[in-house]
Amino acid sequence: MKILVTGGLGFIGSHTVVELQNEGYEVVIIDNLSNSSIEVLDGITAITKKKPLFEELDLKVKTDVQDFFMRHNDIVGVIHFAASKAVGESVAEPLMYYENNITTLVYVLQELKKLDKKNFIFSSSCTVYGQADELPITESAPVKPAESPYGNTKQIGEEIISDTCRVNGDIKAIALRYFNPVGAHPSAEIGELPIGVPQNLVPFITQTAIGMREQLSVFGGDYPTSDGTCIRDYIHVVDLAKAHVVALKRLLNGDNDSNYEYYNLGTGTGSTVLEAIQAFERVSGVAINYKIVDRREGDITAAYAETNKANTVLGWKTELTLDDAMASAWKWEQKIRNK
Repeated sequence: MKILVTGGLGFIGSHTVVELQNEGYEVVIIDNLSNSSIEVLDGITAITKKKPLFEELDLKVKTDVQDFFMRHNDIVGVIHFAASKAVGESVAEPLMYYENNITTLVYVLQELKKLDKKNFIFSSSCTVYGQADELPITESAPVKPAESPYGNTKQIGEEIISDTCRVNGDIKAIALRYFNPVGAHPSAEIGELPIGVPQNLVPFITQTAIGMREQLSVFGGDYPTSDGTCIRDYIHVVDLAKAHVVALKRLLNGDNDSNYEYYNLGTGTGSTVLEAIQAFERVSGVAINYKIVDRREGDITAAYAETNKANTVLGWKTELTLDDAMASAWKWEQKIRNK
């Protein structure tokens, strides 16, 4: 069975491709390499001993999307990762985010409608909940006004999919609302590969530890938390990748209760930024030079998942810890700097 993974050379996409190939699926990747590297293809191949099909393609070009789907009309499932994903950048460049995250989703769904098998997994985010009133965050929590254009693109994306499923009963979709993906594959063949200054915490930690960055900035030390720093639910990227395979199988097997479903993907445990730094120091033996600076626009105080729905309905749960994630991220950082 052929599965399309858009953004399949990105951080979460590449780990999902590995898990799909390990399960015997034939994978075709679309990626425009705007925030990834062609070398990731070699890493996937090294792990799975099978090279996935790859096409360098910009999903913003509608005719190219149409041409791709005409040539690959035997696809039975699409996992859609391709999107810009940095909160801070989205605040500064909202139009870029709306074009890249919304237009591409519409073009892919228009072509999905034409396929015999219309199974769709959407890479969503806990940002759809905004500043949650209650913790942990359940799937029944209200979707509130987004704190950033990035978060808004995920809200709008889910609305587009829901509306599409409502009038196209043969399209089946699951939106997976991630909390904070971290870590790398234990082989250190693939991992998070930020271009330029990292927008996420863990690559900034590892780059500081290895000497690329002089100091780690911790955004805000005056939040109403145990140590004043933000609380997040850090989920190992390998656990997250496996959830996509489980969700896809649910659709392929016809086990879904409705043709549009959504699930939180997290560990169910919140950790402060300082606790995450301490976890890295614990597994690496390296002290991190960090400084508390002003809060960052678009950040919320705390977000961690209630995972019961994913655990019971999907039959998925996390197996790896924050320490596991930090150890794998450090192993990956050391590998890419010592090439």
